[in-house]
Amino acid sequence: MPSSADLGTRLESYVTSLVKEGRYRSRSEVLREGVRLVEEREKRLSLLDAALARGAADADANRVTPAEDVRARLIAKYEKLAGPDA
Repeated sequence: MPSSADLGTRLESYVTSLVKEGRYRSRSEVLREGVRLVEEREKRLSLLDAALARGAADADANRVTPAEDVRARLIAKYEKLAGPDA
């Protein structure tokens, strides 16, 4: 299904330059790549939103570890890894 897109002067010039430089074979190829990148970004944002929602739900349900406990555990872990000479 063909479609048209009004990119405006600046973006249209950029697309044209990408094709002229040989980076892409056609205007359509540039636009498809752009849409693929938007799709990828939207998927990552969706995963981030889900992770944030899980974290907020855990916090609301008091399923959290105090930051001081996490800090102490990490310090002990890395001190042990560093060895006695560190």
